[in-house]
Amino acid sequence: QVQLVESGGGLVQAGGSLRLSCVASDSIFNGIGMGWYHQAPGKQRELVAAMTSGGATNYADSVKDRFTISRDSAKNTVYLQMSSLKPEDTGVYYCNDPFLERPHSWGQGTQVTVSS
Repeated sequence: QVQLVESGGGLVQAGGSLRLSCVASDSIFNGIGMGWYHQAPGKQRELVAAMTSGGATNYADSVKDRFTISRDSAKNTVYLQMSSLKPEDTGVYYCNDPFLERPHSWGQGTQVTVSS
C-alpha cells in the first residue's frame, strides 16, 4: 500500500504563511494527480486544492488566490504553499489523490492553527 506522510504545519498568526509537504512511499505523483484536504474541528474532510497529472489546478473558493499546490514528482512530494492565512484555515491537512475511485490510505495529517 502507498504511505503518505504530511508535515509542515504549525501555529501562525493571521496573515502568515506556511508550506506543507506530503511525501509518498512510491511514485504515485506520476499518476493522474494529487490534492490537499482540510478537516476543520468537528467537520469532514474537504478538498481544497487539486492538481491533475497534466498540471492543471483547481482550488476551493475559500482558499483561491491564497494557496498554491505544486509537486516534485522525482521526489514523490507534493506541496501546499499557504499565505494570508485566516483563523478559519485552522484544522488538519491531508494529502491524497482525489481522482481515484478509492483513495490511498490516509496519513496522519499535519495540524495548522491560525491565531487572530
